[in-house]
Amino acid sequence: MPRSSLSLLRDMDGYLASALVDAGSGRLVAGDGSGIDLEVAAAGNTDVIRAKRRTADALRIDDTIEDILINLTHQYHLIRPLESNQRYFLYIVLDRARANLAMARHELRNFEKSISFN
Repeated sequence: MPRSSLSLLRDMDGYLASALVDAGSGRLVAGDGSGIDLEVAAAGNTDVIRAKRRTADALRIDDTIEDILINLTHQYHLIRPLESNQRYFLYIVLDRARANLAMARHELRNFEKSISFN
């Protein structure tokens, strides 16, 4: 089971919540933040990942998902399958008015390196 301290992401501009999710089961592995039911988000975003992977397979796209961005009126929801283990993904919720999306994607990519599978 992977280990990580999602609290390290709290310094990100606009941070609201984050999760590490098992994409095989939809189970929340770790969560941080408030204002969102991360158990529900984990299950729902697992469906998003699965749907996109099925679509890519059906289209014979030989590539992997780097991230999926969902723009809401007041929030960004960023889903990032782990490069090191596609069974898991990171999910982060940001306040759109305060977030820098390019920096958030960069920081999430760097944060992934801190996740241990030992």
